[in-house]
Amino acid sequence: MTGFSGLMWLLFTAMLVLAVVALVMAALARDDAYRAADKQNKMFWLIILGITVAVNLLVPMLFLQIAGLIATIVFFVDVRPALRQVSGGGGGRRGRGSSSDGPYGPYNGGR
Repeated sequence: MTGFSGLMWLLFTAMLVLAVVALVMAALARDDAYRAADKQNKMFWLIILGITVAVNLLVPMLFLQIAGLIATIVFFVDVRPALRQVSGGGGGRRGRGSSSDGPYGPYNGGR
């Protein structure tokens, strides 16, 4: 049975880490980005994710932890991409160069 308990510990730890990361990301996002993305407000997500972290730390009830995991997944899959899109961070590339730019500037085809 030690393998099963180790697996459960790993699962609970992963749920806690995901919830903490989601809470930090929710806290770092601008409040107006939530409104612009037409999502629940920042305080709502901070409360939901904060409760999720608290449940994972303090209350070993699988039902509540799964409910918190669902909220965390919704944040990562729905809310965070929408926040990144309205904040201008959804492009994938950090710089504002063209698609032909190399690591040392624009590529000119050997000219």
